[in-house]
Amino acid sequence: MSQDQTRSLDKFEAPFAKHIELLEVIHEGGVRLLRVRVREGSRFTILDLDPVTAARWGGAMADWATTTD
Repeated sequence: MSQDQTRSLDKFEAPFAKHIELLEVIHEGGVRLLRVRVREGSRFTILDLDPVTAARWGGAMADWATTTD
């Protein structure tokens, strides 16, 4: 049986009735991932990201959010 540890980092609402939760997941072998859980009604989308991917994705999102056209 898995001994993964999870810790909620943030929860917030997004447009179009989406609920987003960010969790830190540490797997039994010490692998640390960021879990992005998006709930849309009864549907869930879950992404597990390693630190390198999370940093790249976060940077791209931050760049987009601060860009004005």
